[in-house]
Amino acid sequence: MDDVKEILVKYSSIIKKEIDDSLSNIIPKDLNNASIHLTNAGGKMLRPSLALLTAQVVGGQEKDGLKVGAAIELIHTFSLIHDDIMDDDDVRRGQAAVHKVWGEPLAILSGDILFSKAFELVVSSKDSLGCDKIVNSLDTIAEACIKICEGQALDMGFEGNFDVNEDDYLDMIFMKTAALIAAATKIGAIAGGANDNEIEILYDYGRLIGLAFQIHDDYLDLTSDEDSLGKPIGSDIAEGKMTLIVVNALEKANNEDKEVLLKILKDENNSDEDIKIAMDLFNKYESIDYANKIAKRYVEDAKNLLDVFDDSDAKNILKLIADFVLIRDL
Repeated sequence: MDDVKEILVKYSSIIKKEIDDSLSNIIPKDLNNASIHLTNAGGKMLRPSLALLTAQVVGGQEKDGLKVGAAIELIHTFSLIHDDIMDDDDVRRGQAAVHKVWGEPLAILSGDILFSKAFELVVSSKDSLGCDKIVNSLDTIAEACIKICEGQALDMGFEGNFDVNEDDYLDMIFMKTAALIAAATKIGAIAGGANDNEIEILYDYGRLIGLAFQIHDDYLDLTSDEDSLGKPIGSDIAEGKMTLIVVNALEKANNEDKEVLLKILKDENNSDEDIKIAMDLFNKYESIDYANKIAKRYVEDAKNLLDVFDDSDAKNILKLIADFVLIRDL
C-alpha cells in the first residue's frame, strides 16, 4: 500500500499544478477562493492518476493523460461540492465544506465553474492530442457527468425504499461512483492512442475497481475504527442507508429478523444497542463477508483484464491500485 501512496503523491503534485494553472484566472476573488478550496485540501488524486497510467499502459506518455486527467479531477470536485450542499454536510477532506464557508449560492457557482473548467482543460489539449481524441474525451466526460447526476438521483430515491435489490444497488453505485473512475481510465487510454478494444478493456477495468471502491466504503463503515473512518461506526445503519450489506441481509433474513432490521433502518434515533443488533444480523446472514467477497471478485477481474497489455511499470501500478482499493482504511 505504501508503494501506491508514493505513486499517488508523485502524480498529485503534477496534476495539482495543472489544476492550479487552470483555476488561477477565476474572478472575483471570493469565487476563486471557493473554487480552489477543495483542490487545496488534499485528496488522493486517484482518478487523474489513473488517466496518466492508462495513457502509458497503451504506449502513450504520462503527459498525454495530464490535462484530461486533471479535467476528471475537476468533475469529481464539482460533484463533491454539490453533494455536500444536497446533504448539508459540514466537513469535506478535514475542512469546512465550501457552502459552510461561502454560502450555498457561491458554492453552487464554484461547482459550476469547476465543471466548465474541466471541459476547457480538455479542449486546451487539441494541439497535442488532435481533434478526434478531443471529441472522444469530451464525449466520455459528458457521459460520466450524466451518469453521476442519475446515480445521485437514484441514491436519493433509495432513501426509505427498502425494496431495492442487488442489481438496483449495483446500477446506482456504478452511476454515482464507478462511472467517473471508468471515465478516467477510458480517457487516459484515448489520450494515449489506444485502439477501440483497449479503450473498452480499460473502461471495464475502471468500472470494476470503481464498484469495488464503493462496496469497500460500505464495508469500512461497519468494520473500521472511528478514528480512521472519521465518523461513528455504523453511521450508514443509523441513516437507514441502502448498501450491498443491507440489501443482502434483507434478501436473506427470515420474516422476524427482517422486521427487526427494517425497524432499525427506519428509526431516526437509533441507540448503540440498535446498531449492535443490526450488526449481529449482518453477521448472522454473512452479509458483511458477502459484500467483501464481491468487492474482491471485482478487483481480481479488473486485474485479469490487464493481462492483454505488455508488461510495464504502468501495468504493475494499475494492478497495485486495484489491490489498494481493498486495503485502504479510508
